[in-house]
Amino acid sequence: MSASLATTHLVSLADQYDKNKVTPGVLGFIVFAVMALAVWGLMKSMSKHMQKVDFKEADAPGEETAEHSGKAETVGGTKPGRG
Repeated sequence: MSASLATTHLVSLADQYDKNKVTPGVLGFIVFAVMALAVWGLMKSMSKHMQKVDFKEADAPGEETAEHSGKAETVGGTKPGRG
């Protein structure tokens, strides 16, 4: 009997509940769509910029290459790889 009483109270509460306040409606969809397009555009832009980045690692502190040690052969008065 207490279960039917609880159900009766829930049904009466459901009738008083305003269904228009529950759904986001068209405005919510438009806001969501605009945010989705903004994220898509930002991800596309980030992808372009990340492709331009050169990820060459720096030399380890103990390692010296010929170019950095000053022992590189010079051709025409300039070191290789520079101008």
